[in-house]
This record gives sequence, C-alpha cells and structure tokens, in this order.
Amino acid sequence: MKSRDAALDGIRAIAALGVWLLHVGSNTGVMYREGMLAWMMSRLGIAVPIFFLLSGLLLYRPWARAVIENTPRPGPLRYLWRRALRVLPVYWLVTALALWAWSPFDWTGWLKWLLLAQNYFPDDPAPDGLYQMWTLPIEMSFYVLLPVLAWALHRVARSGNRPVRLLAGIAVLPLVSVATVVVARQFGAPQLALLLPYHLIYFACGMALAVLSVWIGHSRVVDSLAPHFLVLAGLLYALLSTELAGPRTLTLPTLPQSLWRVSLEAAIAVLLVAPFALASRPDALRNRVLGNPVCAYLGRISYSFFLWHAPVITLLLKLTGAQPFQADFASVTVISLVASLLLSVGSYHLIEVGALKLSGHRSAPAPPPGARAALPAAPAP
Repeated sequence: MKSRDAALDGIRAIAALGVWLLHVGSNTGVMYREGMLAWMMSRLGIAVPIFFLLSGLLLYRPWARAVIENTPRPGPLRYLWRRALRVLPVYWLVTALALWAWSPFDWTGWLKWLLLAQNYFPDDPAPDGLYQMWTLPIEMSFYVLLPVLAWALHRVARSGNRPVRLLAGIAVLPLVSVATVVVARQFGAPQLALLLPYHLIYFACGMALAVLSVWIGHSRVVDSLAPHFLVLAGLLYALLSTELAGPRTLTLPTLPQSLWRVSLEAAIAVLLVAPFALASRPDALRNRVLGNPVCAYLGRISYSFFLWHAPVITLLLKLTGAQPFQADFASVTVISLVASLLLSVGSYHLIEVGALKLSGHRSAPAPPPGARAALPAAPAP
C-alpha cells in the first residue's frame, strides 16, 4: 500500500476550505457585493474541479501502472467496495440528519438522496443544508465508470508506445465535456451540469497526470517550473474571477462563458496539482507549506468537513433568524468553521477510519527522508 502524500492532502484541505468559504460568502451576501474580492470569493467553486482532478489522478493511477509497468490490475469489485465504504457511511449520517430536520420528503425522496440519485431528479426541491451534495453523485458516477474506462484504455494501449496511447485515449474524454456544455447551453438543458459528462474534463486531466506520474516519475522540468505553474494558476484564477467566465448569480452563463469557465478551471486545477503530482520533493518550499502536519490532517478530515459545513451553516442561520444574504459574515465564519471542524474530527475518527479498515485499507509507514513521496491510495472525494 502506498503512503499518503501530505502535500496532496494539503491541497484537498485548501479546496474543502474554499467550498466552505464560498458558502459562507453566499449565505451572508458578501459574495454579491462590488469589488474584485467578492468576485474572487464567488469563484471558489474551483475547489470542485480540483476534487474531481484528484480523484482521476489517484484512482486511475493503479490502472495506469498496470498498463505501463505490467503490474496486476485492481479488482473492480474490491475497488467498488472500497469506494462505497469510503463515501457512504458518513454521507448517510449527515444526509439523514438534514433530511430528518428540514426535508418534507416521503420515503421515496429519502431513498433518492440516500442512494445518491438526487441529481437525476433536478425538479425535486433541494432540502436545506444539503446544497453541496450535488457533487457526490458525479463522483460516484466516475467511480462506477472508471473500471470500464480503464479496461477500454488498456485495450487501446496494448501495443506501441503505451503511455502515449493512454494519453491519446484519455484526450477523447474532454471532448465529451465540451459537447455536453454545448448541448446544455444551445438546447436549454442546464440539468446536464449535474451529470458526469459535463465534468469529465476534470477527471480526464487527473487521469492524464496519473499516466505521466507513472511514466516519467519525478520530473526535473516540472520541479523547476513549479513556482511558475503556481503563479500562472493565480493569474488564471484572477481571469476566472471576471464576467468572462459568467455571472456570480444563478443566472445561466452563455455558451462562450461556459466554455471559458470549464477551460480556465481545468487549467487552474492542473497547474495547482502538477507540481505535487509530478515533482513531489519533500524539501521543496511548496511541499513544506502544504504538507505540514496541520494541512495534512485537515486534508484527511476534509471529506467529513465538506459534508458537515453546509448543515452547520444552515442550522446557524435558522437559530439566529438571519434574513437571506444578510447574516453577519464574521460570526458565521468563526462559528461554522469551529463547529464543522469539531464534527469532522469526530466523524473521521469514529466512522471514516473504521470504514477504511473494513475496506482493507491500511496506511503504510512514512517513506525515508529524501525519498519521493508516493501518491495516496484512497483519496477523499
């Protein structure tokens, strides 16, 4: 079993905090004020493409290694069992509590949500406190599809230059996203944004990084360019935080705005993750910053934090009687952060750790000093 890469856990922690801050900003109305800072807060949804990319990178990597290095392929049933145990227990707990507290659903509504089928019924009302959960059916769809994609890519790469053929096969997947975006905007079908094909470009970028990480290992070129990648990611994020990528409200963007947004988000996610996936050097400043024990631990509990933060914000607003978009930003920020972290620590150690042990996951000992850190084997979604 591969040891965890602390820096990638740190990236996951930053992404989870980004989602939380986005929802604090939207619920308090800060996100809709004038100024560049408000616009940049409104684009913290970039965390979702980062999560999707990390899933593609970390979950496809064993299959990429099987093709390139002729190692055994993961067993699909064992893989799916581990994914279910990784995602469902804490999800069921948080979702059931929110549905019990705030939803008007009968048993069919409960069944849709507990089976992660809510995205396929876009006309149903969304329960309070669960507005962040739309990403999980997309993640689960990718988990189910990945063994099929890996099998097809394995057949494509049976001969010739295997890494190149794998990359060529993966390059088809972003085209599916582009086609889906075009259909969604041209034919007025915004519900397609709740399905995997719309977001497949992010998973594909992660899969391509997985191939490169196996093929070239530690890249000195990427290592030397890592600071430039991170600065460029920041510049592109500033560009994303403009009307070029669409409005801040729930108003639907135009087709050009949608295509720009998808492209910019994919580029930013790749530029952020590549320096750690392809040039994981423990002594580098970037690794010491994101891979410090605090960030790494926050990354490990980030899935629980992602699940808990929205119900916590919702409960806080209901208890205080705050009007929509008018709650106090400072108090909501502090209270929701502390409460979500405490709940996340509890659910991680009481539920997630036990589920991972049941799935057969074991953490490997840390690599010796100076060794290249391996990628995590079982990432959070």
